[in-house]
Amino acid sequence: MLTETALTAAERAAIDTVPTGLFIDGGWRGTAATLPVTDPATGRLLCEVADADATDGLDALVAADRAQAEWARTTPRQRSDILMDAHRAMLADAERLALITTLEMGKPLAEARGEIAYAAEFFRWFAEEAVRLDGGYMPAPAGGSRFLVTRQPVGPSLLITPWNFPMAMGTRKIGPALAAGCTCVVKPAEQTPLSMLALADILDRAGVPAGVVNVITTSDPAAVMTPLILDSRSRKLSFTGSTAVGKLLLEQCARTVMRTSMELGGNAPFIVFDDADLDEAVEGALAAKMRNIGQACTAANRIFVQRGVVDEFATRLADRLKALPMGRGTEPGVVVGPLIDADAVVKVTGLVADAVRRGAIVRTGGAALEGLGNFYPATVLTDVPDDAEMCHTEIFGPVAAIAAFDTEAEVVARANNTPYGLVGYVFTENLRRGLRVCEALETGMVGLNQGVVSNPAAPFGGVKESGLGREGGLTGIDEFLETKYIGVRL
Repeated sequence: MLTETALTAAERAAIDTVPTGLFIDGGWRGTAATLPVTDPATGRLLCEVADADATDGLDALVAADRAQAEWARTTPRQRSDILMDAHRAMLADAERLALITTLEMGKPLAEARGEIAYAAEFFRWFAEEAVRLDGGYMPAPAGGSRFLVTRQPVGPSLLITPWNFPMAMGTRKIGPALAAGCTCVVKPAEQTPLSMLALADILDRAGVPAGVVNVITTSDPAAVMTPLILDSRSRKLSFTGSTAVGKLLLEQCARTVMRTSMELGGNAPFIVFDDADLDEAVEGALAAKMRNIGQACTAANRIFVQRGVVDEFATRLADRLKALPMGRGTEPGVVVGPLIDADAVVKVTGLVADAVRRGAIVRTGGAALEGLGNFYPATVLTDVPDDAEMCHTEIFGPVAAIAAFDTEAEVVARANNTPYGLVGYVFTENLRRGLRVCEALETGMVGLNQGVVSNPAAPFGGVKESGLGREGGLTGIDEFLETKYIGVRL
């Protein structure tokens, strides 16, 4: 039974280490208004942080613009060394950072530790990429001149991060921006500002010059960020969040033809063929569905299982999910933590009720817990029809929606019948079929016989309404660079 728990001394100490002001031009500043940060498992107030207004936002952009030229002139090795120092500092401080993330976001502490390691790796990866920026030299085809191609930082960048991976989404954007020579203004999600503020403190201590990284927390993102997006000094926007918000931001960016990269919503198909190793498929489904309590854009949203094995697969998955311990993320052994807020519980509850009304069968879970916190149990539904609302929107909760299919062509068509295209998952022992289906899926990423695809060394991003551009991998730094051609007459 879940009970309300006060913060332990260690938890309070971790929260108290985080600066609570805005980080602008290398210093911390307070604001008249404050933004409350709460523990989603208990609803308790953790602390209050600065609540920026439009003037604060413009001050951050002015600082970034003023620092841009000098930061762009720093050597790649200097930028690399700073990022490597930040990487080492994160790993050395991993336990504190993980606890901060768990307290403000709710994910189990074991997952939070994994996020810190994942987040730190982006700094190491882009530290290594900073010293490998290349260009080109070639003779003109007709002779008489030479072509020089170089790449330069795009300029001050606006980075908007989500609440579900508050540390990793920060490093995934800040890392390539700094490596490329861009300054930035970072706006974290209002639900989870502490992770980004802790990260800003680490970067400051790692030697990032004043104005290069600025962090503004606010309860009114539109009022603060819209003037920055429309300001010609901003030359790049990187956003991770919902497709609906992404579309609005793209409209605003069009006014100044600003460079954009967008990592938006997903509706991931998870396909299990009858020749799949079911042990691997169930493990893959657990990873793809339950990471971050299902609150991930990469989460398996629609699970298609070939008819001959659908019952066995559903039984195995239901047995595994109903055995997962649920509770506050700081409790030992907990796997299912709270959802981010009460609205998230209401959304998941409504999606499950809609599916059941349309004929879906509840195999385990299926009802929100009454009382303390924003908890929803791990749930398995079978016979979920394609017209169920959860098949057309991100569930963002621990609900596995299973449907049967018969043929390869049928499941590919059903999987692609969505405006989204972030990631898909395919489980089969037939290599030819696996590659065929991976190529046929209209997604930016595919996991073949694996339930996790995210890796700092691999390009992350989607197609269709799931986004523009890529983060991570060899191409991640390109989003923050402009290509310049110089013609040289001989």
